[in-house]
Amino acid sequence: MKLKTIRARYFPPALILEFTDPETGQTKLKDVNISSTLFNSNNNNNNNTNGPNANQNQKALSSMIQETTNKIIKQEHLSQSRFSTIHSLLTRMAEKLHLYSDTSVSYAFSKQIATHTMPMTNCAFNKLGDKFITGSYDRTCKLFCSDTGRELMTFVGHQNVVYALAFNNPFGDKIVTGSFDKTAKLWSVETGQCWHTFRGHSAEIVCVSFDPSSSLVATGGMDNHCTLWDIRSGHEVFKLRGHSSEVIALEFSNTGDLLATGSFDSTINIWDFRNGRNLLHTCIGHRSEITSMHFNFAATKIVSGSMDGTAKAWDVVTGKCEHTFSGHGDEVLDIALNPTGDTLVTASADGTGIVHDFNTYKTLFTLKGHDNEISKVSFNSHGDRVVTASRDKTSKVWSTRTGACLQTLEGHSDDVFNAAFSYLDDRIITGSKDNTVRLWKSQSSSLPSSSS
Repeated sequence: MKLKTIRARYFPPALILEFTDPETGQTKLKDVNISSTLFNSNNNNNNNTNGPNANQNQKALSSMIQETTNKIIKQEHLSQSRFSTIHSLLTRMAEKLHLYSDTSVSYAFSKQIATHTMPMTNCAFNKLGDKFITGSYDRTCKLFCSDTGRELMTFVGHQNVVYALAFNNPFGDKIVTGSFDKTAKLWSVETGQCWHTFRGHSAEIVCVSFDPSSSLVATGGMDNHCTLWDIRSGHEVFKLRGHSSEVIALEFSNTGDLLATGSFDSTINIWDFRNGRNLLHTCIGHRSEITSMHFNFAATKIVSGSMDGTAKAWDVVTGKCEHTFSGHGDEVLDIALNPTGDTLVTASADGTGIVHDFNTYKTLFTLKGHDNEISKVSFNSHGDRVVTASRDKTSKVWSTRTGACLQTLEGHSDDVFNAAFSYLDDRIITGSKDNTVRLWKSQSSSLPSSSS
């Protein structure tokens, strides 16, 4: 395998080594985790960059970056020519991460964008947050510039509703769309060209996802199965059968070798597709439809939410339920794990969210403030805030450290069905049934802009 590129992942801090096989062209990713002490050293000094100890702190940080760079080169058997690249990435990571403060960041309304002529179904940021995409009943997907609100491109080709969509983050050069026309399409962000149309489902496609290396696409549909597709050839790799009802959620593990599928049959299937379509476990225990599920960062656990009003933690190795999270008075409509996988938030039709410690399974806080059901909850990359979307026409930003509502984002005239932070936490996007997207930008100088 030949080292192709080195990228930074800020949350949790790591360098991503991308290797390619010269003969097959296959890609393999390796995470090199960075010690949290490298960045916590600055936070412990209260983000002080101008005080009497600023020079001393900066020297200590520079020394740690130098030592860490040399350690990574030795540990990963890399050429010394990679020193400047690794050193630059670590320096940039330190600069961005140590400036963040949970209490100093608020979001100001930036702009409202009317997206489609017919109802919008979904919206999503690319990694940097400088672009976002929307899907609609008008059978199109649109690409917008977050800074100007200008429409950059319209992806035309589906014959029915565009329901599911995703960027191939962190790369951001491809988009996949899933449609009620029973097909998925792979698009170029740069040119708008449709590279492949994935055909094979016999019913509507309702969920799509790229694997971490952006070499596979997974699609799930109302025909009860999930299909894996090769991005380069456009060919079907595997058809994963095992559910008795619609597949409405799917997710790849961060390790890239596991896939979880959630279904209206109340079960979650865990697949290992490295050596074929190997069904590892069927997780049985929910009493109603699955609404959402996620791997933790280490891919040792899966958490699922259900219309039975509970969430459950499952052991990936055994497939057994480790814990049931209760406390809601109605359906659990969405769940979110922070990037490190130690905090869980459940969102419910009862209008509340509940914050749980995902290590001890203890309930920490109940998030009260919405006047109607919460349909979406998303963590920021730092893992200390969530944003919720509600049928009460608002979104709210909450601290998962205190349970406090930090801000209410108002302005939509109908249900808000989606809300998310950008990767650098400098923007929030909210999508509503009023057929608009509203963008919110950080007011704090402690967060770098996406273009920096």
